[in-house]
Amino acid sequence: MDISRSPVRNPAWPSAVDIFDTTLRDGSQFEGISLTTDDKLRIAQQLDYLGVHFIEGGWPGANPRDDAFFARAAHGELQLETSELVAFGSTRRPMGKVDEDQTLANLVSARTGICCIVAKSWDYHVIEALRTTLDEGVAMIADSVEYLRGEGKRVFVDFEHFFDGFKRNPEFSFRALEAAAVEGAEVLVLCDTNGGSLPNEVEEITAEIHRSFGGDVTIGMHTQNDTGCAVANALAGVRAGATHVQGTINGYGERTGNCDLTSFVPNLTLKMGIDTLPSGSLERLTGVSRHVAEIVNLPPNDALPYVGKSAFAHKAGLHTSAIARRSDAYEHVDPGAVGNGTRFLVSDLSGRSTLELKAKQMGMELGGEQLAVALAELKHLENSGYHFEAADASLELLLRRASGWRNPHFRLESFRVMVDHRPGEKMALSVNPLGHYDGVETEATVKLFIPNAGGTLDDDDVLRVLATGEGNGPVNALDSAFRSAVGERFPVLDRVRLTDYKVRILDSASGTGATTRVLIDATNRSRRWTTIGVSENIIEASWQALADSIIYALEL
Repeated sequence: MDISRSPVRNPAWPSAVDIFDTTLRDGSQFEGISLTTDDKLRIAQQLDYLGVHFIEGGWPGANPRDDAFFARAAHGELQLETSELVAFGSTRRPMGKVDEDQTLANLVSARTGICCIVAKSWDYHVIEALRTTLDEGVAMIADSVEYLRGEGKRVFVDFEHFFDGFKRNPEFSFRALEAAAVEGAEVLVLCDTNGGSLPNEVEEITAEIHRSFGGDVTIGMHTQNDTGCAVANALAGVRAGATHVQGTINGYGERTGNCDLTSFVPNLTLKMGIDTLPSGSLERLTGVSRHVAEIVNLPPNDALPYVGKSAFAHKAGLHTSAIARRSDAYEHVDPGAVGNGTRFLVSDLSGRSTLELKAKQMGMELGGEQLAVALAELKHLENSGYHFEAADASLELLLRRASGWRNPHFRLESFRVMVDHRPGEKMALSVNPLGHYDGVETEATVKLFIPNAGGTLDDDDVLRVLATGEGNGPVNALDSAFRSAVGERFPVLDRVRLTDYKVRILDSASGTGATTRVLIDATNRSRRWTTIGVSENIIEASWQALADSIIYALEL
């Protein structure tokens, strides 16, 4: 039986929706993100590569980085092929004059063709926050749009706290929208700024706005995720007639984040049959998601729908055996449609069929006896505390060993790690605010056997090397010592760096004698992988994970 995955589009829905990305502005307000100007330029190039319609670059005049971004973009350092750059700002001040307003002047000087300004549409904010009248609140919107249009700008207006305002005083909210529309605003963006609205409210209110304004201007959506409904609310707005949606890559944004475009876009395109990105661009979504995560220096969220590492990962034996026959049995869309792929997770719950699928996915054909050996080894190690579904690189090495492969690159003779604590000179308070005595030095020595040129580790004249390295802790010191010993022999390691180190105590009741699990993440700039080590000795567990990571890098 052929199961069709083609979406069935409701003719009442829009045929296409414009995607407005605000990762560089609203997304940068996410806790833990601090973007340099170079970061912003790199992310903008990724967004253009993805094919979003609009890129909100920031707020000119708000900080030096945004000023530098727009200046460098204007001087040709940002070449956009698909997207249009947008500058963000606000309406004029209460009782102010547009031709004397610095915020509006900064928008004009940013030299973008489009400006997006935020306006008050909740009477409570106008009266209590701006401390002015509702008539003045309306005039601020009308004057600002008129001024920017007179400067030759296309104008989008973000109506802040729109849904809260509409529920309290719909008459004023309508006046605010009308003021912008009459003066030539191109898009009226309904913002759920507090993120407290639910999809049924959003759809009902957006439908009412669309009936009143949809024939003259574009209705847009900007949703926050405080109730976990940002994507659902944006979809509800589209069902009600909105054809412009603002969001961020990976859902970054203030508090709990914004509408996540990596979920919203495929939902709209693959599920509802509504055009979003240019043809062929949706397949770039997973790569862009992970690239942006690297730039903002946050770990990718493996649980993200569509683009996460776990989005199409299968562990249950029933699932994996079914997928082996029909890939659509347990996957709601083709992973390749968004640039992702199917993963089969293995653990002590796995059967031979799961392990066989995993081996084939890694490019290996294992016979029945080899699979039995691998499965027995996996179950034994997982019983000891290993967790291979979190460490694909170590699993691949285990499967290779079951096929008869042996590490041809080096053999460990011994390693030693020394940590010297030298209490004496107190660190400066600017470095250590608590004023602790932190004179700690870590040194590691490794002794290895490596093959002579053209030889193997089984030869009688195998080469013995020894090196010492210092580092910020034992793992860094071991890595440094290893590279010192073999760096000239293995230049590929120059591109490899360790990106994360995780430790978990498996049996905390044993106190300091507990078994420790170590996971090490690494990258060679084009691929990421994870390796694992387990031991009652944290240094030994670390060496196991480090050695696997190095071996895997040398085998790529």
